[in-house]
Amino acid sequence: MIEITTDVIYPDSVASKVANASHGAVVTFLGTTRNTTADRKVLYLEYEAYRPMADNQLELIIREINLKWPGMKIAISHRLGHLDIGDISLIVAIGSPHRANAFSACSYAIDRIKQIVPIWKKEFFEGGEVWVGSQEDMSLKHSKDGPTTITIP
Repeated sequence: MIEITTDVIYPDSVASKVANASHGAVVTFLGTTRNTTADRKVLYLEYEAYRPMADNQLELIIREINLKWPGMKIAISHRLGHLDIGDISLIVAIGSPHRANAFSACSYAIDRIKQIVPIWKKEFFEGGEVWVGSQEDMSLKHSKDGPTTITIP
């Protein structure tokens, strides 16, 4: 399940999409709006996306996870628009027969979202604002410290 929305996103709703009787683990990550960045007080954030490509890239991430960890159920929900401090901007939920794979797949999904999904955030501070880049070099391959990019045929 992939969702990109301007509506509030709810963890229980997203997590329920990946739970089933054969899964012994549901891991859920919540990305929330923090109140400071580099010692500057954040007032709020705004997220924008290039929707057609964002949807395609999220689908790609799900295919990568399914190749690396078969048997997972995956739900990703990202919010766009104005977010206040404490609001949830991203939910990644992974259902898996075993917890270790669920944690690994969830971490992989978050890293890949930041690498390849065209969603951008603008941080509004007291006295200014700044666009924050989120995509890394798409050709970047990670070692033991992060995910290895999987090529999908």
